[in-house]
Amino acid sequence: MAGGVRRKSPGSPSPLWGKLNTLWHDKHLVLFKTEYTLLVVSVLWCLEIGINVWVIRKVAYTEIDWKAYMDEVEGVINGTYDYTQLKGDTGPLVYPAGFVYIFMALYYITSHGVNIRLGQYIFAVFYLITLLLVFRIYYRTKKVPPYVFFFVCCASYRIHSIFVLRLFNDPVAMMLLFAAVNLFIDGYWTLGCGIYSLAVSVKMNVLLFAPGLLFLLLLEFGLMRTIPKLSLCAGIQILLGLPFLLENPVGYVSRAFDLGRQFMFKWTVNWRFLPEWLFLNRYFHLLLLVSHLLILLLFAFRRWKRPGENVLELLKDPSKRKIPAQKNSVVLILFTSNFIGMCFSRSLHYQFYVWYFHTLPYLLWSGGVKKLAHLLRVLILGLIELSWNTYPSTNSSSAALHVCHLIILLCLWLAPPLSSHPETQEDTPVKDKRQ
Repeated sequence: MAGGVRRKSPGSPSPLWGKLNTLWHDKHLVLFKTEYTLLVVSVLWCLEIGINVWVIRKVAYTEIDWKAYMDEVEGVINGTYDYTQLKGDTGPLVYPAGFVYIFMALYYITSHGVNIRLGQYIFAVFYLITLLLVFRIYYRTKKVPPYVFFFVCCASYRIHSIFVLRLFNDPVAMMLLFAAVNLFIDGYWTLGCGIYSLAVSVKMNVLLFAPGLLFLLLLEFGLMRTIPKLSLCAGIQILLGLPFLLENPVGYVSRAFDLGRQFMFKWTVNWRFLPEWLFLNRYFHLLLLVSHLLILLLFAFRRWKRPGENVLELLKDPSKRKIPAQKNSVVLILFTSNFIGMCFSRSLHYQFYVWYFHTLPYLLWSGGVKKLAHLLRVLILGLIELSWNTYPSTNSSSAALHVCHLIILLCLWLAPPLSSHPETQEDTPVKDKRQ
């Protein structure tokens, strides 16, 4: 009716309902669209401050290695530089020199290791720094939907425990590693190699990233310009270990970089379903090593290499290559290299979870099975978390862990070669930035 009041049809939604629907729709987008990554991770990081304080105050601290760490560095403080003479109540010192210096500083800060509560707050800071570094990688690559970050931080009891209830050295090594990855994706390769070497000097597990890093350095610089960066990594190790090398070089190298350590069956997370005699068998260890190297070579030749290129071309001048390294390529190669090492480890102990925990969402959302549902990916993350939280491990928990590892590895293998990956708008070529 002209000039009259327009009446709402009985079936039309009310304005209030429309606003509520729009609000709900926006929330849905916030959780699933990568452009909202910064908003979501900022909220989660602030939430983590409170979570860590609550855990420290309300959950009992458990002594495992902290006292041993303090005994080991106290020996150095008292003038013992022979690594074969340094030990704690859990055994001999088996970590490189960087560990000694960092935990020596913690020894003094925590009143000779007595003020454990202060140590817990320091490790809470390490945790928050690690999260910042991890979140920055995910923000720069825009590979994973924001809702997944809840599983990367707040949801894992085991990771909080490793940092603030156990005070292991593994989190310190991984914090430095993620700092190096951030430098690599920003193009600061020389500085990144230096920080990477510092991470190795805290714990050797960081060497699992080394095959991927070597491939990237050759891809970016060719053989001749890669040698100085490898020399920098080696030089840092020599410089840090110099006091111990001068005292007993064989003792230092054999203890700090012992690749043949025998692990105890009762602590294994990944091989519980095997009989103990097989777990301890050296031929089984050799089989794992060969499998590890074979899978690395297959990924390097078939998935990391560009189609049509010969791997030997990596040794040539990189200026002749048409496509430089991309941010997603750098992160995926490094994370995949480490993950392959985890799959074929002789034994995984509970604190080793932090070696790859923060990389798992990236690997799952980078796989080649595009129809792998969000729910299935989250289920895999949940099963892995459950396996690492089952104490003591069982046949079922360790078998489930291997099944999840196999699914992730197959998805990574089925992904197209890196040069054909769709890059995000911000995924510009990574160029070397001179210092």
